[in-house]
Amino acid sequence: MKKRDLGDVVAELVPSREHKNPRNSEGAFLTLKDGSILFAYSRFKGEGVEDWGISDICAVISKDGGRSFTGHRTLLTSEGENAQNIMSLSLLDMENGDIGMFYLVRHTYTRMQMYLRRSKDGGKTWTDRVLCTPQEGYFVVNNDRVVRLASGRILIPAAFHRSGCQEEAENGWFVDSRSEVVCFYSDDDGVSWQAAEGKCCMPFMKNSSSGLQEPGVLELEPGVLWGFARTDLGRQYEMYSLDHAKTWTGAAPSRFTAPNSPLSMKRDKAGVIWAVWNPIPEYNGREKKTDIFTGGRTPYVIAASTDNGQSFTEGVAFEAEEDHGYCYCAIHFLEDGMLLGYCAGGPKDESCLARIRIRKIGWQELECLKQAESF
Repeated sequence: MKKRDLGDVVAELVPSREHKNPRNSEGAFLTLKDGSILFAYSRFKGEGVEDWGISDICAVISKDGGRSFTGHRTLLTSEGENAQNIMSLSLLDMENGDIGMFYLVRHTYTRMQMYLRRSKDGGKTWTDRVLCTPQEGYFVVNNDRVVRLASGRILIPAAFHRSGCQEEAENGWFVDSRSEVVCFYSDDDGVSWQAAEGKCCMPFMKNSSSGLQEPGVLELEPGVLWGFARTDLGRQYEMYSLDHAKTWTGAAPSRFTAPNSPLSMKRDKAGVIWAVWNPIPEYNGREKKTDIFTGGRTPYVIAASTDNGQSFTEGVAFEAEEDHGYCYCAIHFLEDGMLLGYCAGGPKDESCLARIRIRKIGWQELECLKQAESF
């Protein structure tokens, strides 16, 4: 694995206990009609940094092509959503020209669902929310995961966790860490939603405490989907659908080694697939360099596929501090390069999830990465 300084860090969203902002994490980009770039993210407030801590959805904006981000503002509040927590958002251009913002609402410790709001004025005001996961349950959807397929269908890959109340459980409730992949979709540009028939489960579940967590989907050709999910078995697992997510093949280990940390993949306008992930599993005996939570999420590497996912170039590590953790990457393509927005916390931040870093990499550097050996 090669290490390289790629591009430039153009923004750091730094947490501050002093200002009751202990965590900034999991965002998504969108280029607006005027050419400015919106980056929306989860801004936690108060004391808690846990996923169920109180958070709002806030945003910064770039008016110089992604070379800097300024103008912090709040888009939605947890109080306004009557929620314990709101986070893990995706941004999507809607067919009528609106901005679509998809986000998770944690109603209780055992019920979490995804909603959509739309904006006609660049994110200044938003419509009433629409429920995208029309089932009671605990559904986890990562940031920057909602996709529009070639058919126009909007697809939400979700991890479904069993949850409920139990007297023996801590606080009287439980969420099963072992999840299965389900999908929700809309064929009318987000007006109505339904669950896809099929689901995908981890084979030999007794050997895993994670199941298939935090899934993502990439369309290989119209109607043919490549699904992927993190696991605690040392690799990302993969599955395929030939019918727009109606049914899935069995899940199997992929070429991507990893700790229990998500893989991010997107295709650029030229058809190249870019993958960002942590390649070193948390194997027994791997040395831990810090007492904060990192989940073994270092180094952070990027690789490219020019043959529709059949092979990928050797991963290049663009982040490698051993006492930090890097994860939950949003990928956004520009005319002159790529933006990556990801968690990059270290000891000063008290968690790898607490700080967001935005990095811009030019196409010239990215072109060099495409020439590396494949695996």
